[in-house]
Order: sequence, then C-alpha cells, then structure tokens
Amino acid sequence: MLLSSFSAPSASVPAAVPVYKYRLRTVVLDAGHGGKDRGCAGATAREADIALKLILELGRLIEQNMPDVKVVYTRKTNVFVELADRAGIANRHDADLFISIHCNAGPSVAHGTEVWTMGPHKTDANLGVAKRENAVILQEDNYKERYNGFDPHSPQSHILFSLFQSAYMVNSIRFAQKVDQQFRTTVNRPSRGVKQAGFLVLWKTAMPSVLIEAGFLTNRADERYLNDKAGQSYMASGIYRAFKEYKRELEGDSTAD
Repeated sequence: MLLSSFSAPSASVPAAVPVYKYRLRTVVLDAGHGGKDRGCAGATAREADIALKLILELGRLIEQNMPDVKVVYTRKTNVFVELADRAGIANRHDADLFISIHCNAGPSVAHGTEVWTMGPHKTDANLGVAKRENAVILQEDNYKERYNGFDPHSPQSHILFSLFQSAYMVNSIRFAQKVDQQFRTTVNRPSRGVKQAGFLVLWKTAMPSVLIEAGFLTNRADERYLNDKAGQSYMASGIYRAFKEYKRELEGDSTAD
C-alpha cells in the first residue's frame, strides 16, 4: 500500500513589527507675565520684558538649528495671558516639553538662577517663590472658579497642587538638571539649583514642564546681566544646549552633535 506524500503546513512567519522611534516634535515656550502684569522689577528692568527677550532668543535658536521641531509661543508680544491658558496652549499642540521663563525677586544680596519643576516644596523659601508667581491669578476674572478654589496665599493650596504633574516628574527633573548644568558650566552663572514647588503655570500641562528663574532683578549684578543683550544670548544658548542634549537622549541618538 502506497502512502501519499505528506508535508506539514509551514508555520506562518509573523510580520515584522515596526519599531517606534520617539521624536521630540513640539516645544512650547512661555514668557512669564506680560501686558497688565509686568512681574517683578529691578532698577530699570521688568520681568515681563526680560522673560520675553529670553524666550524669543531661545525660540530663534531652536527654529534655526532644529527645523524638525515645531516651536509654539504662549506670547510673542507684551500681552497678558492667563496661567491656565498657557498650559492650554501646550496641551492643544500636544507639546513634548513646556519651558516657562521668569525672573526672581528677593533681598538685594540674593542672586543666581533657579530651575523649578512641579512638586512638593521642601522649604518656606520654595513656597514663597511659588506664591509670588501664582499671585498673578488675582488679576484674572473668576480665578476661584477657574482654579478649583485655589488660594495663592494658602500653603495648603500649594501642597495640594504640587501633587499634579507626577506622571512627568522624571523627565521634568531630567531637563531641569541639564539646564542647571549649562548655567553652572558653559554660561558660568551662579546657580541656586533645581527645586520643586506648586506652580499653577505648570499645573495642567500634560507633558514634562519646567519653570526657569533666570536671575534676581532685585540684585544689581543679576539685573545688569539679564538686561544686557549679550547676557540674554548666553542664557538662551545655555537653555538651547540643554534642550538639544535632552532631545538627543530621549530619541536615543548618540551620533548627533
């Protein structure tokens, strides 16, 4: 009896699964204050003006050197933008990173940069910075309804809101540390470190977010530096280099310059 030849069915080969490669495509740049809210003041400089100059220079560097990155500004002129709207702009554009630039105020001896992420404040001084930056909502209409009853003068409110952004904490701190390192080394600015507190401008951003205090306008040396075009260029260049390094790391590109 002859047996018919038999061949086992070949096993199907699964189609190759495309490997997803992360790309940092959109960054939102936020110049603090503006319009009716001029922020803190030095002898001649105002926070809203200095923050805008730094943001525009940072944006120019990114646009000039990284055409693959979309740069979105919360403001490019001297206008008032409510804090919730700044986060809203970032969320609507599905941003991969939110950078907010401000200037600090304090005793005349206080000087140097600070880089902040959303998180629990560890000292009263940290809380004080958050209170000052968050107090801008008092100039907004219906702020109690819009910010879920947030009271910028209440430590309890800041503790509650500092718990947000936890999903993006690691990358927020990663970028903040790179900015701080650039300020310390290549820009050669005195640094007060990376810190955490409950900032409303970072509250509802659905991406890694940092707030940079570029220096104290109440310190004459800091004010002169930040009010000078060369100083502004150095500061923006330092943030740009941190951004380039952060982007390269996240994208896993070890060959980039």
